[in-house]
Amino acid sequence: MSLVAEAAPPAEHALSRRLAAEAIGSFFLFAGVLGSGVMAQNLMDGNVAVALLANTIATGAILYVLIAMLGPISDAHFNPAVSIAFALRGETRVRIALLYILVQLLAGALGALAVHLMFDLPILQLSTKARTGVGQWTGEAIATFGLVLTILVTLKRLPGSVPASVALYITAAYWFTSSTSFANPAITVVRSLSDTFAGIAPVDVPGFIAAQLVGMMLAVGVGGWLSADPPTGEAG
Repeated sequence: MSLVAEAAPPAEHALSRRLAAEAIGSFFLFAGVLGSGVMAQNLMDGNVAVALLANTIATGAILYVLIAMLGPISDAHFNPAVSIAFALRGETRVRIALLYILVQLLAGALGALAVHLMFDLPILQLSTKARTGVGQWTGEAIATFGLVLTILVTLKRLPGSVPASVALYITAAYWFTSSTSFANPAITVVRSLSDTFAGIAPVDVPGFIAAQLVGMMLAVGVGGWLSADPPTGEAG
């Protein structure tokens, strides 16, 4: 099922086109997160709240555009947690999900390198920004649970609203979660390759990914239950 109801289902597109859509979307999403963080850091004049706000707005905006544009082609996952969720639900074949995840990581890493090149930063770098602890992990579990739940339930009940719903959810979750809502294992890995505002130290990546996967699995269970069609006679 496509994230944009009006368009042809992704199954009607060649695999190469679907992978290209995932690559393009991951490149621009990850570059958007990191690049807006660099720009915000350059302009914030010491005000971290303003920098986070700028980072948030850019991320939410690019998410809407990418899902609306590429959802009809690849389902616009851009996120291993989403690809795994669809595989667990039997809506994406495991082989396709694995290919999506590989493309998300590779294209996302290219996005990080492009950001470094654009802002005249060292091309290859590792983040030194510590993000760890029970509070951060809880934030990531909740952020990912909410993101995957938003996708699954909205896709079932109001599919045309998925691009806006996902973009608005991430915009809000940047501010109400302690971790600023990475909610994406691939972007977590890629952020470790950038010692900038949005980075995460490589040593802290496994804890974030574990929390994200826990949140995703809970969302698959809850989302399936919430969005199930009621038996005849149950409604009302």
